[in-house]
Amino acid sequence: MSAFTAVDVIRAKRDGGVLGDAQIDWVVDAYTKGLVADEQMSALAMAILLRGMTAPEIARWTAAMIASGERLDLSAVDRPTVDKHSTGGVGDKITLPLTPLVAACGGAVPQLSGRGLGHTGGTLDKLESIPGWRATLTNDEFIRQLREVGAVICAAGEGLAPADRKLYALRDVTGTVEAIPLIASSIMSKKIAEGTGALVLDVKVGSGAFMKSIDDARELARTMVELGGAHGVRTVALLTDMSTPLGLAVGNAVEVTESVEVLAGGGPADVVELTLALAREMLDAAGLPDADPEAALRDGRAMDVWRAMIRAQGGDPDAPMPPAPEVEVVRADSDGFVASVDAYAIGVAAWRLGAGRARKEDAVSVPSGVLLRKRPGDSVRAGEPLYELRAEHAARIPAALAEAVRAVRISPTAPTPQPLVIERIG
Repeated sequence: MSAFTAVDVIRAKRDGGVLGDAQIDWVVDAYTKGLVADEQMSALAMAILLRGMTAPEIARWTAAMIASGERLDLSAVDRPTVDKHSTGGVGDKITLPLTPLVAACGGAVPQLSGRGLGHTGGTLDKLESIPGWRATLTNDEFIRQLREVGAVICAAGEGLAPADRKLYALRDVTGTVEAIPLIASSIMSKKIAEGTGALVLDVKVGSGAFMKSIDDARELARTMVELGGAHGVRTVALLTDMSTPLGLAVGNAVEVTESVEVLAGGGPADVVELTLALAREMLDAAGLPDADPEAALRDGRAMDVWRAMIRAQGGDPDAPMPPAPEVEVVRADSDGFVASVDAYAIGVAAWRLGAGRARKEDAVSVPSGVLLRKRPGDSVRAGEPLYELRAEHAARIPAALAEAVRAVRISPTAPTPQPLVIERIG
């Protein structure tokens, strides 16, 4: 007979109490085993959202999530391991060029990624645009590819933090996604369990991010940096702007194409800037501060690793991306300058076109998405293209257009440029 009941734990947090270590260990373990019902964990998640958690509570909750499954041993990898996690955004394809770039500079990147939901894109969905590429690897395949290529992007195995897998799905349908203790413990339990030695966090803030305010983003970043340190993983965070989509492409195949452009030495300036900023942080955290990621982009080493990484997972790096059969070009109705491009509106438009999913079991459209033709600060003439909506089915375009039409604002004067990297924590 357990010393605890789910109702007692819910009441304790509902009334503003601090949960003890034994209570946290029990409720996470019992939920993982199905002894605590979904509706009970939903009530507890809501109580946590409303009442918060202390730093010791969050640390213990994270430890319990890790303990619910296995922790990978990467000691067989003869390079320093370092990973990166983004809290999600619109056009955020940075993982694709960043992972092979850091590997080209001497690091090993064990990147466990996820799928998109709602207006934010998923790395695995993007990579599955490449014919033959597979997201699921065994632990042995994962470690072998890390040793041989230095870079892996794949889905987390079933054995890593299974408590988080259950709780993540529950939070999405119960309005508790925004709870900072649960966001932090969800991200960090998976990253710590994957066995990486160092971690760099890209915490997004702005209209297209989960964290809309700088204060919330800062709190989340600090919480995760502390959790990493407590578990022996050197962790730093960058707060980065997500009020404007990253790059010009928002979708799946279109973002792969843009990522390859970056690896070829081109690509949009903001994507290159953030890729290099995160690469430098990752290399420093891995003990490789003298590596030159900019040179690795210029001389083709990063592209070589990309091609090897895609091939290792069954993909064809030379396969053309499929075109969208339906394209709607939206043009400016006045002269001026692009004052802003709202990330959230563009993200929702891409979702309406089929590039994202409303439920985790939904399929996504490979060629669908939004291609921006102008960014904030660009001059524009009436009649010039602002963006393209791309879809497999014409019936999807009107709903996407209704979202996107509010996204681009034109003004008589150019806006003041805003920094992409706002702050460093750690």
